[in-house]
Amino acid sequence: MSELTLDYHNLSPEVVLDAVESQGFRVDGRYIVLNSYENRVYQVNLEEGDPIIAKFYRPNRWTNEAIEEEHRFSIELYDAELPVVAPWKNEADVTIFNYQNFRFSLYPRRGGHPPEPSNLDQLYRLGSLMGRLHAFGATKAFEHRKTISVQSHCIEPSAFLIEASFIPNELVKEYKSLTDQIAEQVTQAWAKVPNLKTIRTHGDCHLSNIIWSRDEGPWLLDFDDAAMAPAIQDLWMLISGEPAEKALQMSEILEGYQAFFDFDLAELQLIEPLRSLRMIHYSAWLAHRWDDPAFTKHFPWFNTLHYWQQHLTELDNQIHEMQKPSLQLCG
Repeated sequence: MSELTLDYHNLSPEVVLDAVESQGFRVDGRYIVLNSYENRVYQVNLEEGDPIIAKFYRPNRWTNEAIEEEHRFSIELYDAELPVVAPWKNEADVTIFNYQNFRFSLYPRRGGHPPEPSNLDQLYRLGSLMGRLHAFGATKAFEHRKTISVQSHCIEPSAFLIEASFIPNELVKEYKSLTDQIAEQVTQAWAKVPNLKTIRTHGDCHLSNIIWSRDEGPWLLDFDDAAMAPAIQDLWMLISGEPAEKALQMSEILEGYQAFFDFDLAELQLIEPLRSLRMIHYSAWLAHRWDDPAFTKHFPWFNTLHYWQQHLTELDNQIHEMQKPSLQLCG
């Protein structure tokens, strides 16, 4: 059993509850395990007041500096009256705590449901939120967090998958050819955007990381993957469906967005390149976690011959998608 697996194995209910109480909260003994695999996240009931969310960080993934930078970003956004769920801080302004060698942070609970991808009014408001976030995010750069790039999301993860023998031997040559082509095409796409800028972004802005409150509207969750990236990184995962539907959805998003921050329409051609990078990075993410029993339990289809054959088919499709004209807006 690896050190990483052993650490999470020792994260018992008693440790979770005692860790929360170590920060001055009184728990009533009830908790719910929330749907998270990268970290361990729990909703813990308190003797008084609303439940609190406790997030225990995966060992050896982020440095304290990277986590603190993510926390500062979300707290600054919240202080600027953006609806983001920021970490709780104690009287000393500390947001990362340690209990029995587990690093953890605490968050307020926000109730709601994911936005509806076909609801244009909601997409307009999400666009406004992301425009405000990016206007703030563009004021300075992250120092300790990653930049989404061909190197970080294609070259490094694909090399790891080959070197660690996750790719079946009979598929290695084809996989290498496809990922090399993707790296080249993404590099070319980046070069076609004059004066491309990377800014501080949420980094993983899909609909499951947004909750919609009937009374308050959208709340943005989980800045764990906050990164330097083109602005489109926080927009492309909000759209879905057929090309005409995506065009309408993105038009609505950008109408709200551009009321707060300028958007370079040339970045629309980065949607499929970013999707390609995400697919490669996702497979490597699963592989890196494969010694964690939570992953083998919840992703039993991963690392089978069928999975890799399907993955190669999807990468080949992405090569063709990247060769098509970029998304065209409505109107």
